[in-house]
Amino acid sequence: MPAPVWGDYVPHDHFSFKNCLNALLTVGALVPSYVSTWLLYSRCESQSAAKEPFLAAFLAAACEPALASPILLANSLFFANVTVGFWAIGLLQRSFWLIDPYWTLIPPLLGHLYQLHPRAAPSSYRSTIVLVLLWAWSARLTHNYFRREEWKFGQREDWRYTKMAMDFPRLWPLLSFFAVGLAQQPMLVGITLPAYTVHHVVPQPPLGPADALWTLLCVAGLLTARVADDQLHAFMRTNEERVARGEPRIRLLETGLWYYSRHPNYFGEQLWWWALGGFAVSLGQPEMLVGTAFNSLVLATVTVMTENKMLTRWAPERAELYRQYIRTTSPLIPWFKRGSRKVA
Repeated sequence: MPAPVWGDYVPHDHFSFKNCLNALLTVGALVPSYVSTWLLYSRCESQSAAKEPFLAAFLAAACEPALASPILLANSLFFANVTVGFWAIGLLQRSFWLIDPYWTLIPPLLGHLYQLHPRAAPSSYRSTIVLVLLWAWSARLTHNYFRREEWKFGQREDWRYTKMAMDFPRLWPLLSFFAVGLAQQPMLVGITLPAYTVHHVVPQPPLGPADALWTLLCVAGLLTARVADDQLHAFMRTNEERVARGEPRIRLLETGLWYYSRHPNYFGEQLWWWALGGFAVSLGQPEMLVGTAFNSLVLATVTVMTENKMLTRWAPERAELYRQYIRTTSPLIPWFKRGSRKVA
């Protein structure tokens, strides 16, 4: 049997060995971080209670940095468990799919890492609001991810990783550590920095109008992304049904929110993260928006890559329709058309 080519898309069944194995990986991938955090948070204040030499040495080396800087702790756990761990799993499986479902789970988990820290600020309504918002965002994105993957685990990896693997086959095992593993760390830890502010600024003012504004904008971002994703999903399902009936595909989605923006789902995501960053601004730490700004820059780059892929890989007639769509439609913020063309 020939060795698999990187990025080969081979569908698997829901009860196949591959799907069950990937489900176990998804459930257990962060167990090392859970155990390490429990050890640090439960025993750092009483290191002498650790009688086992290895555990005592671990606590002695880790307690002071963990207590002094929750952000350093978050980055250390991420580097060891995700950057290195997920990269190693990806090399073994020849697919870096695992980071995709964890994109939807790591931000709220980091929120709890900051909340439960031994030196965190006392629990507050603001803390509850932010954590609920993070889990609401996670639920929306997790649902959308698994719906797209036909409710399977590890169905495929991000097409950008596959492309890089094919473009640099000999370098990919090493290059992937930076492009897939290390690149995720500033993005995922960065966008969650406002949760650190909410749980570690002392004293905290009572809830006010600014908190209500950021909450409403977060909800607006979530709803916008959800509606846009549902419209995209319905469009794809409709095309599948048309093909099954022998009818031609609808070549472009240009209805609903997609009439006013080429990427309304991205707009909803950006509105969400910048609104969450507003909590940090209100608490006097605008520097915590650095991760949000970095992610916006990455998203802009990815958007250009995605549109270039469409223009170069689609059939000429469909690509030309998309060029017209680009000329008439806002790239991100929903806005009025620069013309009245309607795509058939």
